[in-house]
Amino acid sequence: MISLTRLELHLETSRGLPVIASLMMYLRPENAQAHDRYWALIRAELAQRGIDAPGQPDNTRDEFEVWTAGDLVLSQTCGMPYRKWLHDKVTLIGTPDYGVKGCDAGYYNSVIVVRADDQRTDLPAYRDALFTYNQTFSQSGYAAPYALAQKHGFWFENRSQSHGHLNSARAVAEGRADIAALDVVTWELIQKFDDFAADLRVLAQTPPTPGLPYIAAAGVNRQATYDAVSAAIAGLDQGDRDALCLKGLTQIPKAAYLAISNPPETAG
Repeated sequence: MISLTRLELHLETSRGLPVIASLMMYLRPENAQAHDRYWALIRAELAQRGIDAPGQPDNTRDEFEVWTAGDLVLSQTCGMPYRKWLHDKVTLIGTPDYGVKGCDAGYYNSVIVVRADDQRTDLPAYRDALFTYNQTFSQSGYAAPYALAQKHGFWFENRSQSHGHLNSARAVAEGRADIAALDVVTWELIQKFDDFAADLRVLAQTPPTPGLPYIAAAGVNRQATYDAVSAAIAGLDQGDRDALCLKGLTQIPKAAYLAISNPPETAG
């Protein structure tokens, strides 16, 4: 592990071209300081390897603007956008391992949540229910539940868009929707920080798929960036690891992402 103070002068005097980064996934007010410390470690490790990085990630920019930027140092995307639009335009750096129970390193799944007092006991019983989702290009919020529902011979005809997993969970808890699919890591954070989690229960889980990968612009030094992020994760103290749910970084091949099917356009 390197010393942040030892690299302070280098970081402040770097003369590289302007670059951007974004780590918006799983960011919440409750873990924002841990994210800041994580980025400081990443930036220092990148600098040690001769890679310029911004002082802070820009987590407010449009995600596709960030993901397709020619000066992208590091960001995290979802598996579905990666396989549909990004895989031939970016560098796949690696996949964070969140230690999801029942999943291989770097893999994750979705939990299908309903209200705790809803008496229906299986997914087909919700065929006519109002399903809410974050985005139609979300692996965990849309593609995974689509594949699971198709195994039962249906897809939700009644749907509403929430624009975020947290919004979906809250909508179900408050009775504005009946059912939603949540990224299991997001669900862990909701259970940790949101009181309304007590009003929800897990009805089902989807099969594991490759988790949310770290990406950078085409042509970057993949191995150096991978090593920098790995070292940064190793440098986190246990409190920050727990706040970020991070266990490590792993390499999942591009082919594993591309092997996952997308819902047809008619399902949107």
